[in-house]
Amino acid sequence: MKKTILALMVTLFCLSASAQVRVMSNVSTPADNETWAVSNFTDNMGVGYQLTDKVMVGIQKNGEDYDYIARYNFTNNIYFSAQMPQEEATENITMGVGFSVRVWNSLYLEPNYTSKDDEGSFNVGLSYKL
Repeated sequence: MKKTILALMVTLFCLSASAQVRVMSNVSTPADNETWAVSNFTDNMGVGYQLTDKVMVGIQKNGEDYDYIARYNFTNNIYFSAQMPQEEATENITMGVGFSVRVWNSLYLEPNYTSKDDEGSFNVGLSYKL
């Protein structure tokens, strides 16, 4: 785990000078008897690298594992996303569509709808463009 965090930090440091890196997280709602905590914002945190104006690839934490993510921007605000785990990726791919709203400077609010195995969910995410 320490090696993964170190590799992530080095990658962020090296790529941040190009201003093509985005840090993102999906906000998860707490269970019935729990209160809001920092973990609701950090459980699904990820890093994406903007390859072109329309294509972004990266990794995102999913519980104890890390998933590959990809995003295609239709316009400046509307995007198509895909998330797949490292194991059995083709069977467990999650597809989605979202809308990115600029809140302040480089901070974005991103409501999105994702679908996996005919079950969909509405999510709210935050992202910061470095």
